[in-house]
Amino acid sequence: HNFGYNNTLKTRLLCVLTENGHQIRRNTHSLHSPQLLRAVADQYDHSLANNDVILFTHWSLKAIEDLNEETDVVSAGITFHGFSVIKDSNPIKNTLNVCEKLFSSLISGVVVEDRAPSDSITYTTTYHNIPTIGITNREAILSDKSIYPTYGRTVASLSNQADVWVEILNHFNFNCVVFIHSNDINGRRVQKRFEVLADVSNIKVETVIEYEPSFPDISKQLEETKTSSTCRVFIVYTDSEDSEAIFQQIIHLNMIDAEYVWIVSEQALMAKNRPTGLLAVKLQNVDNIEGHIRDSVFVMGSAIRQMYSRYNITKPPSDCRDLGQNQWESGLKLFEIIKKQTLYSGRTGHVVFDERGDRINSDYEIINVNNDKINEIVGLYHYSDSESKMKFTLNESKIVWSENSPNKPFGYEVPNHFRVVTINERPFVWVSEADADGYCLPQQIPCPLYNSTTGTEHKLCCEGYCMDLLKTLALGLNFTYSLHQVEDGLYGGFSFVNNSGRKVWTGLVGELYYNRADMVIAPLTINPERSLAIEFTKPFKYQGITILQKKQSIHRLRHPLASFLQPFQNGLWVSVFVSVHVVALALYLLDRFSPFGRYKLPNCDVTEEDALNLSSAIWFAWGVLLNSGIGEGTPRSFGGRVLGMVWAGFAMIVVASYTANLAAFLVLDRPETALTGINDPRLRNPNQNFNYSTVKDSWVDMYFRRQVELTNMYTRMRSMYQNAEDAIAAIKSNELNAFIWDSARLDFEAAKDCELSTSGELFGRSGYAIGLTKGSSFWTKKVTLALLGMHEIGYMEELDNKWIFLDEQICEERSENFPATLGLKNMAGVFILVGVGIFAGIGLIIFEILYKRHSTSKQRRIELTRNAVDKWKEVIETRKTLIESLNQSAKQRLFHKQGSHHKHRYNQSVKHDETYFETPLDTTPYTVEKGLNAIKGDLSDKSQELRPRLKREYSFGSESELNVTQIDLQFHKTNTKSSFKTSKSGTSIPSTNYLSLV
Repeated sequence: HNFGYNNTLKTRLLCVLTENGHQIRRNTHSLHSPQLLRAVADQYDHSLANNDVILFTHWSLKAIEDLNEETDVVSAGITFHGFSVIKDSNPIKNTLNVCEKLFSSLISGVVVEDRAPSDSITYTTTYHNIPTIGITNREAILSDKSIYPTYGRTVASLSNQADVWVEILNHFNFNCVVFIHSNDINGRRVQKRFEVLADVSNIKVETVIEYEPSFPDISKQLEETKTSSTCRVFIVYTDSEDSEAIFQQIIHLNMIDAEYVWIVSEQALMAKNRPTGLLAVKLQNVDNIEGHIRDSVFVMGSAIRQMYSRYNITKPPSDCRDLGQNQWESGLKLFEIIKKQTLYSGRTGHVVFDERGDRINSDYEIINVNNDKINEIVGLYHYSDSESKMKFTLNESKIVWSENSPNKPFGYEVPNHFRVVTINERPFVWVSEADADGYCLPQQIPCPLYNSTTGTEHKLCCEGYCMDLLKTLALGLNFTYSLHQVEDGLYGGFSFVNNSGRKVWTGLVGELYYNRADMVIAPLTINPERSLAIEFTKPFKYQGITILQKKQSIHRLRHPLASFLQPFQNGLWVSVFVSVHVVALALYLLDRFSPFGRYKLPNCDVTEEDALNLSSAIWFAWGVLLNSGIGEGTPRSFGGRVLGMVWAGFAMIVVASYTANLAAFLVLDRPETALTGINDPRLRNPNQNFNYSTVKDSWVDMYFRRQVELTNMYTRMRSMYQNAEDAIAAIKSNELNAFIWDSARLDFEAAKDCELSTSGELFGRSGYAIGLTKGSSFWTKKVTLALLGMHEIGYMEELDNKWIFLDEQICEERSENFPATLGLKNMAGVFILVGVGIFAGIGLIIFEILYKRHSTSKQRRIELTRNAVDKWKEVIETRKTLIESLNQSAKQRLFHKQGSHHKHRYNQSVKHDETYFETPLDTTPYTVEKGLNAIKGDLSDKSQELRPRLKREYSFGSESELNVTQIDLQFHKTNTKSSFKTSKSGTSIPSTNYLSLV
């Protein structure tokens, strides 16, 4: 059944274009008279009954005539004409008929009734890019555009049954399935489509069994599925003959009891031994040939109208002889327009196509096999015009399940023993070593850590918030468990294998997803990605994401003792110090060399000490800078006073700047824990010195990856940590500035350590929940109800007080609404500086006292010596006068004596061992024993006067040490030399420049 149009002058079928551009319709006939249809049918050899040929031809031509009358579809001046070609059982004849009878008419589209084999017709037309629409064939091979590039169909493909199966599974909350399909292109195409849709709907395909007709026995695979998997939902896609063989095996294995669910295809529904309780799908309007012909014609006509309005259409091929050279250029464009057509109220329902030209959104019936083996309609999957989408409706009360059970099965085997997995995360799970024998304390639970690489097991013990929760659930819900830790230490994230669409899960989620565990008891956060892979209960603890920081004040110097030095940089301090002394030197020089200075003033009684010397200038410079009163030592010269005024202005500016900046640095100091939350600029646009991070493959990691507005933050994050313990340790050691993590854990850390604090409001609010494998709806509901009951009775608050707030510290907090007041730690450096000055002053005063004592002692000794010299001068002058008078008298007596005998006798008498006196004034020795005794007597009297004072001031020893034993005098203004010797010393006494008392 074909129709065509042409816009050339040679055709007699359609229309011609006049010079003014109007289209003129010619040769229009009523093509649906019975006589004409009978004549058309008799022209061909055909395998169909004449009545069928007449009906099909009548429906086709009637549809074309109706199309010409639809002004909403066909533009004015366009006329469609139809042609019929009856298929033959011989594919070669079909090809010849298409080439000779259709192509010669310059057809632009074909509608083929392809229930009987028609591959040759479809291949020929689509090879030459003639758009072809099938109305009965549902084979998957026709969707291959590399073979049939311009083929579409108004009947749904067999693989579209997968859409309805997924709707049934979602309706009954069946989250797992075992898929059985035939090992052919249709079976593989259905499997692929179902797996894609199941992944989107979070349905886990646990096992796939391929049925090969040459090896029909699949009882072994069914038996393994029965024992190794808890899933009890099966989907079968095979034809009726293969389905009978499969049903025979499942009946033999007793896999049709009340806990099993069987959903089958349309073909399998036709099996004679189909068991009671089957659910199947069936396409509606599949036998409505007239409706499909009409819908196809209207789709084609609407597309041609749009094609004419948009493009210049080239001439269609006129024969098939030139292979590769006779393809219609406009055919591909026309087919693209056909795929975009929509019939909202077609005879077969809502007609719309996918990117391959296959019909989608077809209406299906949900069939249930009752006790009488009768197929009963229990639901519909149809397009709703009011809601503009597909709608699924089901009457569950009419469904009969396996073994005539009225109750819906769970879809999985309900276990009583769970393989529980957890993770080391304080305070929810505290992990410690087992004792030497491998045993744990009574309040602990064994939680070994397996190493799959080495095959070893590390025996550990667990306790904490989640362990108490596990014990309570097991006791209340009557199940047993075995606990182990996750091997990779991760919570659970996914990655794509080789940039494909297949996800690989890690951590706790991977343990459930790959059936290595049945339950997760840990602080596992609910998020959309994980919910696609596993099931979650209601949260047992609500929380969000927050930020952990270490409390620090903003100090621009390394130590708070130097807080008072913060206003100026080191270079400025050095410059001020150097300036003081440079100005002091300049003042000194100006006052020294100025003719009006103190040194140069005429008739001035000012001494050099009263003038502005260098030390006074330095004192003046420091006094002006530190704003202290200057009472003396001010400059007198005009230049010095000008410099002094300039220096005073400089000092005023420096002091004022220092005071203002000191207030800004100290009074307005704020703690560094001022992050306002996730939108803080330091997180959005961090500098190189500000680092923040989270834990790898955690829900926080997935949260940042999922949020588009946080992409910049995610890319700037420091390399992520394997666990929260390492990140918190990095915060405490100042290696990390901010750690973004679960609020429950970070609140716990901040409660027990006053150096840590959380910043900002919570974001990304969620909760910790217990995870179970997909298809565990029974236990999910039971555990959820148990958790809700625990919340009501306050059990969760008890766990919080026992584990989370156990070591809470009372930390002093300061409101940030008021400026920070200065404390001792801020000004400690100033006090230390004052202390250093005090101790320096004490050291200097001690030095001054010692120096003064030394100077006083020396001065007193000089005064004592001076007094003694004056006394001795008097004594010596007196004795000298006496000796001179004695010598004079002796000379006179000597000269009056007779002879030398007396002189020799005198010399002998004075050379005894006692004492003698020599003087250059007289070369003749005289006995001066009496004079010497008189001198010693005077010295003895003097020593008695000096002894008490010398003993008191110089701490001399016994009084005998104060006896004068020798005296040596030298008078500078005379050449007189006096020397005294005693018999005790036995040596002469040298002359010196001072008087010594020994």
